Amino acid sequence: MSIHKEVAFPATPERVYDVLTNGETFAAATGKAALIGAGEGAAFSIFNGYVEGRQIELVPGERIVQAWRQEVWEPGVYSLVRFTLTRDGAGTRVDIDQDAYPQGASPFFETWREHLETGWPVFYFEPLTKYFADQAA
Repeated sequence: MSIHKEVAFPATPERVYDVLTNGETFAAATGKAALIGAGEGAAFSIFNGYVEGRQIELVPGERIVQAWRQEVWEPGVYSLVRFTLTRDGAGTRVDIDQDAYPQGASPFFETWREHLETGWPVFYFEPLTKYFADQAA
């Protein structure tokens, strides 16, 4: 079952894309270490290595598709995460769709779905909203 989340950021789609695809700016925005390779097929490691994967599709300012996994998942288990960026006035609406995550309990929740749905706001939405607001000030 797919997870769908939507969030609006006070930044252009190009700026949001840069933060999501550049390790230095992602780390600055989230406060967690990030290494993000450039280009499709490049590896990434974010949130101090807790999440890792590969860039599958990169369309600057429009879309990012990643094969994405948490370090505690069984080897070879990946989720597909799609970020769709849409200009919304002076800002950007980001639609996030996540498919193919593990079934069963996570270390912190009864299901991985609950774990992931809870994590998106905490690890992405809140820190990125603050980062973009601080950048605009």
